[in-house]
Amino acid sequence: MDNGFFKSTPDEREPYTIVIPPPNVTGVLHMGHMLNNTIQDVLVRRARMHGKNACWVPGTDHASIATEAKVVAKLKAEGIEKLDLSREEFLEHAWEWTHKHGGMILEQLKRLGTSCDWDRTLFTMDEKRYDSVIKVFVDLFNKGLIYRGIRMVNWDPQAMTAVSDEEVNYTEEKSKLYYVRYKIAGEDGYVMVATTRPETILGDTAVCANPDDERYKHLKGKRVIVPMANREVPFIFDSYVDPEFGTGCLKITPAHDINDYEIGIRHKLPSIDVFNANGTMSEAAGMFIGIDRFKAKELAEKELQKNGDLVKVENYDNKIGRSERTNAVIEPRLSLQWFVKMKDLSTPALEAVMNGDVHIHPAKFKNLYRHWMENVHDWCISRQLWWGQRIPAWYYDNNEFVVAETVSEALKLAKEKSGNPSLKAGDLHQDEDVLDTWFSSWLWPITSFDGINNPENEDIKYYYPTSDLITAPDILFFWVARMIIAGYEFRGQKPFDNVYITGLVRDRQRRKMSKSLGNSPEPITLIEKYGADGVRVGMLLCSPAGNDLLYEDALPEQGRNFANKIWNAFRLLKSWEVNDKIVQPESSQVAVKWMEEVLKKSSSEIDANFRKFRISEALMINYKLFWDEFSGWYLEIIKPEYQKPIDRITYDATVALFEKLVKLIHPFMPFITEEIWQLLYDRKDGESIMIARMPESKKFNRDILAGFESVRETISAVRTVRKNKDIPNKEKIELLILGNIADYDIEFLPVIMKLCNLSDIRFVSEKQDGSASFMVGTIEYFIPLTGKLDIESEIAKIQEDLNYNLGFLVNVMKKLENERFVTNAPASVLDLERKKKSDAESKIKSLEEALKSLRK
Repeated sequence: MDNGFFKSTPDEREPYTIVIPPPNVTGVLHMGHMLNNTIQDVLVRRARMHGKNACWVPGTDHASIATEAKVVAKLKAEGIEKLDLSREEFLEHAWEWTHKHGGMILEQLKRLGTSCDWDRTLFTMDEKRYDSVIKVFVDLFNKGLIYRGIRMVNWDPQAMTAVSDEEVNYTEEKSKLYYVRYKIAGEDGYVMVATTRPETILGDTAVCANPDDERYKHLKGKRVIVPMANREVPFIFDSYVDPEFGTGCLKITPAHDINDYEIGIRHKLPSIDVFNANGTMSEAAGMFIGIDRFKAKELAEKELQKNGDLVKVENYDNKIGRSERTNAVIEPRLSLQWFVKMKDLSTPALEAVMNGDVHIHPAKFKNLYRHWMENVHDWCISRQLWWGQRIPAWYYDNNEFVVAETVSEALKLAKEKSGNPSLKAGDLHQDEDVLDTWFSSWLWPITSFDGINNPENEDIKYYYPTSDLITAPDILFFWVARMIIAGYEFRGQKPFDNVYITGLVRDRQRRKMSKSLGNSPEPITLIEKYGADGVRVGMLLCSPAGNDLLYEDALPEQGRNFANKIWNAFRLLKSWEVNDKIVQPESSQVAVKWMEEVLKKSSSEIDANFRKFRISEALMINYKLFWDEFSGWYLEIIKPEYQKPIDRITYDATVALFEKLVKLIHPFMPFITEEIWQLLYDRKDGESIMIARMPESKKFNRDILAGFESVRETISAVRTVRKNKDIPNKEKIELLILGNIADYDIEFLPVIMKLCNLSDIRFVSEKQDGSASFMVGTIEYFIPLTGKLDIESEIAKIQEDLNYNLGFLVNVMKKLENERFVTNAPASVLDLERKKKSDAESKIKSLEEALKSLRK
């Protein structure tokens, strides 16, 4: 940050842009943030090291419902009620709260190592973002895409505001089904209705059956009496009613159920709203006035029982909608709200994903996206709150209104519309509601570069469309989809190229992380315990795109251990004395050659995985590359004998290899890699691994890599013989190879010689008696065991190997004797199976001869 490495301004380079999914301004870091922002940082750091102009824009969201709830709670604790304050007084408290607690999460993200351009930090309620939202509202209203009307909305009685369909979470909950009888007016008979909501009976304005249901045809034109209310209502027929559910009879309460509401419109039924905004019973209910809806349900049950109208009660599993923000049970409610017409707006955004203009990773989410976009509903954008962008609608004379960005523009429009030139600003009253928080967030990729207020500014033209968006699956619809919609509506192009969907962080029991369950560790505590690098690696080790991460402390512990491995390898390297006069050993020479090819291959694989957004897989390649190949094999080969120096050529080559390795690892582990990079060579002030170039993918030599695989097997086999025969590692042994030296790749023999502590390697023309033998591929090896060979155990070992290869050959022959397989298999597959046959036959022959020799 001091050196401005994270800063970005437009220049001639290719831009790489990410806008942060803005966390709630008063929020604190949780495990989901850790995963999401680690992935973003990996992508940004990698782009920066590939020479791109990387710009990662940070910011926070004003979070209307959540923030207002916190401010209201804080005021209540001080003995102040929200409604005792003016709007302006309340907003002063809200801004004070925001300034005091806001931004904490961004400081916590810095601890994680996130390389945002912090000078660009934004807030969805800052002046430019606020003005942009107002402009967009006015624009859409003028296009006829925003309207005001009475509709059935999802009402949160705790927050006392409408919420959108996407902000309602549905859960299966234990409920009751009440069977209630309604007396037929003027007759002795009754009809029975099953309901989960006896308290809403007071709002019933009809009872309904399916027109094809023979049981109720005799009630056509009749009326029934609503229990408790003693009000006569019509018995009607509508095909919506399912004859199989309950009694086949449905009570119609248009004010409190979306389906009842639609039936009410079709049959011109009145609506009776029995609830107040806070979820208590209203004056219109006529009973239980001022009592909470859940208590009223109990009282209604008792009242129905007392009157003899409750026939029975059954246990019932019901889908209950709860507010995402407050967890309060949602109440369907008729309300005057503002809406955005979504159908036509959504079309370009649907096409963009379906035709691949915007890529969703993993692709399985594409169908979910399509389903939502093809079934999109109008978006309720008004919220009955004070904290947020206030709706720019201005009312005058008998609720007439105009929509304008400022009061002066509104006054001008009102004069024109009303034909009253004497109207004054004081005659206008602005709408009390604010806009849904998502109505600002859907513009985020555009407003991050002030593209609404200044559509031709340098930043928006350079950085937009952004490159990648990293987000969780639960906001794919009401944030990601809407941003794509906004991109095409206000810029005529997509807002980003790729959408990477992370999984959700869960515990080992697959439960969602939550403080109430006590299963969500504090991220900052984890960073202090395992280090930021360790936590970053832990979050990514097992979190493939779209799959949930099952968290346990073993993950960041593994990350910390990896950091220790890297640091210890660096300390080992720096502990060696370098001698410029020593000749480079052959084993070191070939090891350097091999490790360079391994690096080239791994770099190519890492690049390929990043192109496919397989970020966990890319990390695992880095992990194995350093832990297994570099530390486990390469350093062991080139390591000088105890208290002896290393030659200059090998040492310099190893430092160069180490530098490439830490560059590959840097996006995942920025802190330790920077520290080591600075210490590998003498660096100038202002130099950093962050702006160093990433090793490029290059063609690699497959023959060298394949050759070393045989060497690896040979070394492992020799070590197994030592272990089984109790031959100390310090004792030198001889290795004999059956065959001609001209037919053998001798390049790696110095490596075998060193790592197996051999006195000699010789080629022989016949099998060796009194030796332990093993095979690598089709080549047979012998280790002379003068006086140490246990004939019986050696026979048993060879017999076991022989049995395996005989079984393997049988399976291969089944394929080659299968006419359908031979006819349909590609030539390359057939060639591979024939080679397997040839190799197995060769091994079997050698093993049978070895057995014959031992049994003489």
